[in-house]
Amino acid sequence: MTSIRARLFTLTAAFAIAALPQPAVHAEGLVSAKRLSASLAAELVLAAVTACAQKNYHVGAVVLDTSGVQQAALRGDGAAAQNVLNANDKAYTSASFGTDTAELVERAKGGPVSSAFAKVPHLLLNAGGVVIKVGNEVIGAIGVSGAPGGDNDAVCAKTALEQVKDRMK
Repeated sequence: MTSIRARLFTLTAAFAIAALPQPAVHAEGLVSAKRLSASLAAELVLAAVTACAQKNYHVGAVVLDTSGVQQAALRGDGAAAQNVLNANDKAYTSASFGTDTAELVERAKGGPVSSAFAKVPHLLLNAGGVVIKVGNEVIGAIGVSGAPGGDNDAVCAKTALEQVKDRMK
């Protein structure tokens, strides 16, 4: 009988302690990062491919998060396989440097190019990579490739971003 009472007392005490308010625990060393939802990333690549298709450009589009991880990719009708690969690299470059690749192209015209372009895989110095921002925070990038000229790729990417910007909050 004593053993049953001891167990019951221990169990009751455990429940009582668990019911007490616990201090908030803050994880040290953890970082919180914003990222597009899968559905919004998919909508973004579709909007970019559609914007280019309306101009009769056959492109691929890729959305990456700031870590360079692919969230969505789409090869438009008539686009070559390498268009998606190039779009990925444009997005990766944009996300890595935190700026549109067209800006990097302009900087390169005025001086030496970063040695990273020769050493780091998937960096591509070509317009068509556009950063995705919430406020001033870069949360990813979209790359488009296949239009005649990277400037046209960038226009399609920016058109797509304009269509979804109100839902990136």
